[in-house]
Amino acid sequence: MCGIVGAIAERNITAILVEGLKRLEYRGYDSAGVAVLTADGSIQRCRRVGKVSELEPALAADPLVGKLGIAHTRWATHGAPTEHNAHPHFSSDEVAVVHNGIIENHEPLRERLKELGYVFTSQTDTEVIAHLLHHTLKSVPDIADALKATVQQLHGAYGLAAISVQQPDRLVAARSGSPLVIGLGLGENFLASDQLALRQVTDRFMYLEEGDIAEIRRDNVQIWDASGAPVQRETVQYHEGAEAADKGEYRHFMMKEIHEQPKVVQRTLEGRLGQNQVLVQAFGPQAAELFGKVRNVQIVACGTSYHAGMVARYWLEGLAGIPCQVEVASEFRYRKVVVQPDTLFVSISQSGETADTLAALRNAKQLGFLGSLAICNVGISSLVRESDLTLLTQAGPEIGVASTKAFTTQLVALMLLTLSLGQVRGTLAQGVEAELVEELRRLPTRLGEALAMDTTIEKIAELFAEKHHTLFLGRGAQFPVAMEGALKLKEISYIHAEAYPAGELKHGPLALVDKDMPVVTVAPNNELLEKLKSNLQEVRARGGELVVFADARANLSNGPGTHVVAMPHIIDALAPILYTIPLQLLSYYVAVLKGTDVDQPRNLAKSVTVE
Repeated sequence: MCGIVGAIAERNITAILVEGLKRLEYRGYDSAGVAVLTADGSIQRCRRVGKVSELEPALAADPLVGKLGIAHTRWATHGAPTEHNAHPHFSSDEVAVVHNGIIENHEPLRERLKELGYVFTSQTDTEVIAHLLHHTLKSVPDIADALKATVQQLHGAYGLAAISVQQPDRLVAARSGSPLVIGLGLGENFLASDQLALRQVTDRFMYLEEGDIAEIRRDNVQIWDASGAPVQRETVQYHEGAEAADKGEYRHFMMKEIHEQPKVVQRTLEGRLGQNQVLVQAFGPQAAELFGKVRNVQIVACGTSYHAGMVARYWLEGLAGIPCQVEVASEFRYRKVVVQPDTLFVSISQSGETADTLAALRNAKQLGFLGSLAICNVGISSLVRESDLTLLTQAGPEIGVASTKAFTTQLVALMLLTLSLGQVRGTLAQGVEAELVEELRRLPTRLGEALAMDTTIEKIAELFAEKHHTLFLGRGAQFPVAMEGALKLKEISYIHAEAYPAGELKHGPLALVDKDMPVVTVAPNNELLEKLKSNLQEVRARGGELVVFADARANLSNGPGTHVVAMPHIIDALAPILYTIPLQLLSYYVAVLKGTDVDQPRNLAKSVTVE
């Protein structure tokens, strides 16, 4: 959500800023803008509501040329998506600011600044920062020192960048609760909220940590930590291929990422499996000692990651015999929590910057948990840095807003956690770990087999083209998979979809079933299959149209109003991972038929870094 790009160089940087914004489009936004310090010493800007594609013709008609500038894509929080509310924000045409996050005390600051004579032209909390910095510069002329003084007055979350006409040779930035990365060049340097924005200009990055202030000049970078002390941050060279930001042969990033799942699952498993067991040290050098003390697990996450946690509960309790609770992070952080003795706190996030999950982790540290573990896709994220242990998924950059490969790699990581805890605690049944390790090695092949069914699923998607509601059913660990399927369908096709445990159908949802309410069911061949078949008969008796993803050995067949897709056979414990694939494909093809924006669905953001 929201994106920042900044640059200082000996060349015109406008095109770099715009390209950076394009590379951040996956985050979700509703307006975009650029501000550049021009040769005459003034800051000029261009802002537009809508996509970066709306900004480009405006810049072509009235070019901005300069060697210092900042740019932003905004997702509205304070004030509607209008040009006046779009970033960058100015103060007296002398200071320009872009900002991700939320300033919680913006209203009293706004009133104070109005009393000082400042006139506000937007409803945003960000404009407060611009005026406050401008006012501070009157008594603290150095912009880095002025920014340090300014952020002391801000309460909330922010990643921000600023420039001033008074100091045309530098770009300043501050990070508190919202990520920022500096890109290092030769005789030029850059800033962004995500390294992906800068991959076209550099492969060397420096990540700001919580509380850091940075001053970026053309030929050097200075950083101060939260206490004001000068610090050096490690320079990291990024080796991931630039093709990660390219759709390649695929029409959408989402489809590309769905098809990457066999490869990224293989990558997530690499170096973590021994001959017959999971390598516990993959979680960190202290993992075995900590895991040996674990008697309970608390999982906290949001959205798709929450569904992964729900699947893990079935695994942790059913395979490892460890009690597990799973909770939405935004609920966990605002209720009084009673912590069971020796409980491991597990947070799950694709980006590692999810605001509610981060806040829940920070809250957990005060509550007496045994320790914390982050399952995350971004190794330099806040969630990783602030957790005791980490297991990184290896999904690579995920551009599509609707998560696909991040979800399946999270599930793999959670299975590795389940087996590791059971191994250390001695609670796994004889032979279970060896069997599952062998099946995990085969999993990428099974996922490839599921992907090979995409033509069949594309045809089935036509059943949904004119529908407005859908039910998803599952039993046991397939219930969270049904929830994830419903979430995908609503996210990208805008069809209202709900998921239920199949046994709950007769307790209310059955009243909705008719010929206009298709019912999607996941049916692996397990001990709940016969009960599930009874649930399906209830749907057909009410005229509901069934789409059933069933194990090839489940003895389910097509019939009037029943469309069965035979899935590759897989061990029951890993079925949730496999059965995720056809639900992703179904959602994708329905969205394509509906003509929606698959990669950037309306109202949604990729990385939710505010409440």
